[in-house]
Amino acid sequence: QVQLVESGGGLVQAGGSLRLSCAASGRPVSAYNMAWFRQAPGKSREFVATIRRSGGSRDYANSVKGRFTISRNGANNSVYLQMNTPKPEDTAVYYCAAGESSYFATRNLGYTTWGQGTQVTVSS
Repeated sequence: QVQLVESGGGLVQAGGSLRLSCAASGRPVSAYNMAWFRQAPGKSREFVATIRRSGGSRDYANSVKGRFTISRNGANNSVYLQMNTPKPEDTAVYYCAAGESSYFATRNLGYTTWGQGTQVTVSS
């Protein structure tokens, strides 16, 4: 079983940049589809980005496409979310997740292991 710990959240100005990290232990991140989700106050948790275990292909939510980049590093067993030109509407708690369902790789139910979340606040 893999365990996940996020870090890197904080306060950032709109138009700036921020990098979130997800450190995994127990199993290699390459064994899973790894994803980032987010949940804003009063809203349900939504998909942000995923990198698949097979081939490393990436998918992004339309709202972040072209601004955010997901990547993974096998040497330190971590996954990252580079957030460029963030907007106030990107403010949320960001969660790292690991799963094995390629069919549901962009949905909550495709993931079985979640981190505790890290708060990102984007000021205008």
